[in-house]
Amino acid sequence: MISQDSSQRTTATLPSRMNFSYRCGWLLFRLLYRTYFRWQVFNAERVPLTGPVILASNHASFLDPPLAGSGVNRAINYLARDTLFRYPGIGALLRSWNAVPVDRDGGGASGLKSILDRLLAGGAIILFPEGTRTRDGKLQNAKSGIGLTVIKSSAPVVPVRIFGTFEAYGRHLKIPRPARVIVKYGQPMHFEALRTEAKTCPKPRVKQIYQEVADQIMERIASLRAEPE
Repeated sequence: MISQDSSQRTTATLPSRMNFSYRCGWLLFRLLYRTYFRWQVFNAERVPLTGPVILASNHASFLDPPLAGSGVNRAINYLARDTLFRYPGIGALLRSWNAVPVDRDGGGASGLKSILDRLLAGGAIILFPEGTRTRDGKLQNAKSGIGLTVIKSSAPVVPVRIFGTFEAYGRHLKIPRPARVIVKYGQPMHFEALRTEAKTCPKPRVKQIYQEVADQIMERIASLRAEPE
């Protein structure tokens, strides 16, 4: 991280800093992706280094969350199944890595509140519009859940396209293969107009807005190519 004078630090920038455990994990994952998977990272500078931001990525593998987070030089909040936090050692490690506990389906009021609290505090979080890992390597339709989160927050959305992780460690594989992986970050997206509309429109329209936002994000993810711009 770029150091800052203490007088310039604000509450909004503190969640962007990496604690010792997070930085160790960040460095180890970067080493793994660089050596075993020969990774490439494109346009990481598009992710704001401070303030709230949602990274919205396609999802093909368990490799995806740390891959998207390792490509940027700031702390990222991750979603993790709440049952994992029951184990003292694993739970402590996940908390030190900024994991947010969610239920089996990744939803629920408590999970949404935790996500919004992280964003309100100026944090970054990675979400997967598809909701689950692809079974065939192809992009899936977006679910409305991410649209709800976007509308309820004020954070910009950075679309993220990940390539190669299905071939490296998709559902069909038990052991990761040394396939090349690529992560590319798109231009930030802003949804002020739809957020404003959602405050006063009828509930049926609000649900439509959630899906519209999700679809727009997924379209932007699909448009990203595995090359620099």
